[in-house]
Amino acid sequence: MTDKQREADLYPPIKAYLQRQGYEVKGEVGAVDVVARRGDEPPLIIELKLGFSLSLFHQGIDRLTVSDLVYVAVPHKPGKPFQRALKDNVKLARRVGLGVMTVRLRDGHVEVQADPGGYVPRKSAKKADRLLRAFDRLQGDPNDGGATRHGIVTGYRQDALRCARFLAVHGPSAGATVKEWAEVPTATRIMADDHYGWFRRVSRGVYDLTEAGRKGIADFGDT
Repeated sequence: MTDKQREADLYPPIKAYLQRQGYEVKGEVGAVDVVARRGDEPPLIIELKLGFSLSLFHQGIDRLTVSDLVYVAVPHKPGKPFQRALKDNVKLARRVGLGVMTVRLRDGHVEVQADPGGYVPRKSAKKADRLLRAFDRLQGDPNDGGATRHGIVTGYRQDALRCARFLAVHGPSAGATVKEWAEVPTATRIMADDHYGWFRRVSRGVYDLTEAGRKGIADFGDT
């Protein structure tokens, strides 16, 4: 094998792998890279590429009009970047009903990373709950489908802005007072943590607004 990889280098190990499972295998059948037959079973189709790409998935999806047994195959590469890419692309392949094969070209080892077929991702109740709580906390629709000019507006930032506006009007105030009048249950914690540099502690439990805080109010307007 030469140093420069070719799509054709994937074919011999894949052919040998399928032949061991009783398939008759042929390459470049019409527009298809690899076709394998075993008895009366539907044809098994494989599209070969040197890396994952949108066009590879488009090809694979198109082949699903011929058979439900469609794989995409790429060379296996060492290193964490490839492993991360492989994981992401296997997820994508499963969502569209494709299988995935990898070929280690140095020794011809073929590994099936996913088989074709329908895929239903396992739901995470924790993630769903976190998303809904973030939705409920966010007042209005400040981001309008994207970031504002000064960044994403979160429910946390909206609470911090309410605290800042109260201090801008009333001056240094106790956290309990801000909590009650600004209607922010976590006011004291927000001002103490001071993620945006908007607040400063002037005495125990009492906070005031910084210049950065006044700028934050101006930047985010009526958010």
